[in-house]
Formats: sequence, C-alpha cells, structure tokens
Amino acid sequence: MRRIPFGIRRLDTTIGGGAPAGSLVLLSGEAGAGAREFAYTSAAMNALQAVDEDLFDLYYGEVMEGTQPAPNIHYISFTAEGPRLRREMEFVLDEEITDAATENITFHDLSTEYFRISPVPRDWYSNRTASITSLGGDEDRSTVPEALGDILSDHATENLVVIDSLTDLISAAGEDMSWADIPKLLKGITRAAYEWGGLVLVLLNHETLSTERHGQLVDAADGSFLFEWESGGSTRARTLVVRQFRGILSAIEDEDIVQFETEIGDAGFDISDVRKIR
Repeated sequence: MRRIPFGIRRLDTTIGGGAPAGSLVLLSGEAGAGAREFAYTSAAMNALQAVDEDLFDLYYGEVMEGTQPAPNIHYISFTAEGPRLRREMEFVLDEEITDAATENITFHDLSTEYFRISPVPRDWYSNRTASITSLGGDEDRSTVPEALGDILSDHATENLVVIDSLTDLISAAGEDMSWADIPKLLKGITRAAYEWGGLVLVLLNHETLSTERHGQLVDAADGSFLFEWESGGSTRARTLVVRQFRGILSAIEDEDIVQFETEIGDAGFDISDVRKIR
C-alpha cells in the first residue's frame, strides 16, 4: 500500500511511513495545541521534496520504502488568502523552508463564497472588481460546498489537500447547509478521497462542538488526530493522540504508545517524546 508522509519524521517512522493513500484525516485540536502547525508542516514538507531535495533531506531525511510525498499541495481556506497563510507558515517554519515550499503550494481562497451572505462588507474580503454585469448577480455564485467540491474534484487526485477549516464551515451553516449536512459532506469527501488516492487533512477546533457532534465528525473520517494542552505543575505541554485511524492505530498500539508529546521547532511541528504503557 502506497503511503504519503505526514512530514513529521518521528510520527511517520512509527506508523510505517505515513498515511495510506486515499485517506481523510481530521486534525482536531484545542486552540494553539498544534493542529494548525501540524497542517502547515505537513504541507511544507511534502511540497519541499518536489522543489528542493537537499533541503528536504536536511530537515526530514530519507522517506521509508513504499512512501512517496504528494507531488502537489493544495491549501484551501474559507477566510484567508495566500499571502496571509504564507506569513503564518513563516511563524511556524524556518524561512528557507517556507520560501522553497510555497513554490509548490497552491492556495485557494474561498472568502468570496464564504462571506457572500454575511454582513461583512464586500471590500473587506474580495479583491474582485465588480462590473455592471455582475451587480445583483450574487444568486449565480457558487455556494461554499459547491466551490469546495469543485476544487477537490479538480486537484485532489494523488495530491495533498488541506481544508482550513471545518470549524469555519460549521459556523457558516445556515442558508447553504445545516449541521446535519456537515458530517454527510465529510463522509462524502472521505469516500471520494479513496478514489483520489491522495491525502486530505481537515482542520477542526473541537472546543466549539458538543461531544456528540465531535464524535459524528470523527466517525466520518478515516483517521482522527487529537491535539490538546496538558498541564503539569507550572508548565503546559502540547500533546497528540491518535484517536482512531484504520491501518495506523495498530502500529502505535504495537509500540505501546499512548500519547505523543510535541513541540514547535525550526522544522515546524515535531514529536519531542512518546508516552508508553508501563
């Protein structure tokens, strides 16, 4: 089975090289606990392998046999444009990684579709110049799910796609979709991802959801990574737990690993230690 690396070497080597091709993984985290940094690092490291092998070897190393980084990376945001996302990546990763990697990352900004029926002034989120023919034509524009579906259908095959974020999509539930549509949409993407043969990462802040609704989303994905803050004395640590992942969780259980302790370094998100059953 072909695998696509997550771009976090210690995690990839633990689970046999990366995610099985055709997977959708939910990156579910508390604010600042590492889910977003994980997504940035995964996108950057996969992109880096195609544009600068020497830099990739320096920061990641050699990929395992049967593992192949995604050839192209697509980053979909509902609220932010490419320059802002690139700047945020620079806060997480070393500048030379960001400079090289973003050559192979295509940013898709769905702000126009996302804010279309909101009270947010149009000139705050859209750089498109309105014309006489476009005035009053809002009803002809794509909905957010339609725009998302078009991008995935065009670009997800054998590639890495990051969706940022499901939290935004949930908060926009209303005219275009209801809550019940969100798990269905995720299940639909999961089904299609198997045929696409790439890797889809979906960001989510689970603090905004009830336990029941969070469970529905976890059940709709192939895999779910849980990012949380853990307090110990006067310090806090970021932790990662693989909550469920068909074909991956068994490898972690074989190593008796119950939790990964994580950190943010020059190469982005990283595993600093593992906690095992003792």
